[in-house]
Amino acid sequence: MSRNIFPERDGPIRIAVETAYVPEQSEPARKRYVFAYTITISNEGELPTQLLTRHWVITDAAGKVQEVRGEGVVGEQPRLEPGDSFRYTSGAVLETPLGTMQGTYHMVTDEGTAFEAPIAPFRLSMPHVLH
Repeated sequence: MSRNIFPERDGPIRIAVETAYVPEQSEPARKRYVFAYTITISNEGELPTQLLTRHWVITDAAGKVQEVRGEGVVGEQPRLEPGDSFRYTSGAVLETPLGTMQGTYHMVTDEGTAFEAPIAPFRLSMPHVLH
């Protein structure tokens, strides 16, 4: 399993992403490439903050784009006290051995201030596809 790590911080929320190709669930002959991604969301601000929704844009190497929107992450809407982190793992299936993901988490502080926490583009790649 190959791993890539992509840290990102914008505003009070820091997002770190680790990715891995999952060969045991992939079927390259059928254009099915499975990737796992583990995200750590850290509240580096001064106010408790809750993640309400997510928006992902997933693009494969052929330019096919999938958009995913929904409440929370992995069935949860985590509330983070200052200094807290929430870590989860999910997955994506592409038709090519290389792609990217990016998106946003819609967050709200306990005081009611809503904001978007951007997730910078990160790469999904089968080992040895890129040098």
